[in-house]
Amino acid sequence: MVDLFDEVDEQLRSDRYVSLFRRLAPWVTGLFALVLLGYLAFWGYKAWQDRNLNTAASAYQKGVDALSQGDVANAQASFQASEKAGAPGYKTLALMQQAALALADNKNTDAAKLYDQAAAAAPNQLFGDLARLRAAQALLDTAPFAQLQTRLTPLADSKRPFSAYAKEALAMAELLAGKTADARRDFTVVSLSFGAPEDMRQRAQLAIAAIDGGEAPSAIAAVKLAATMPPSPPMTLAPPVTAAPAPAGAPASQAGAAQ
Repeated sequence: MVDLFDEVDEQLRSDRYVSLFRRLAPWVTGLFALVLLGYLAFWGYKAWQDRNLNTAASAYQKGVDALSQGDVANAQASFQASEKAGAPGYKTLALMQQAALALADNKNTDAAKLYDQAAAAAPNQLFGDLARLRAAQALLDTAPFAQLQTRLTPLADSKRPFSAYAKEALAMAELLAGKTADARRDFTVVSLSFGAPEDMRQRAQLAIAAIDGGEAPSAIAAVKLAATMPPSPPMTLAPPVTAAPAPAGAPASQAGAAQ
């Protein structure tokens, strides 16, 4: 009799397990399918990213090579191809190279627009601020002072990566707008700034001396004569999948941030 009760109890438990499994099976299957779909989506996205990065890097390098050989037309086409590939860092750099070509052709307004696009596409503040500063510099001779002030004042904050260069550009904008006293004050700040490169401090001191001597036009010419940003020779690239180029004037440790 005891064996019979045990057998009945075991059968009831077995029936409950089967019933529970039948109820849970669709949920377990759905969860597994969801995990699988998520993995496939992530794998597909990574493959798409890597393909775009390689395409952008290859096109960008072709542009740099063409530019070093004086082939502006092919350089322009290659930078445009790199821009369209969709990798944010290379898109930013390619737009900045196109802007530099526009500047060389005295198309400052077009250059500023390209720099603004580069800033919008930038993957980090370093790239973005460099493009924003370049845009403001491209407009120094043509834009109203209020516009330049709006562009440069945030960049001049001491926590921003190119604050010294933004302060120098702002002082130049003030000088061009006839705000001599404001320009002298800001050039003084630059000349005393420990974060400013030595050549920048020398330019600021030169501008102050010219202002004090009543020769503001000479101060403008002196500061314009030197670049207000670090030199930007054609940039070379590390292997495209593992690293991307640092922007002109940025420390080498920033390489790879473009990815």
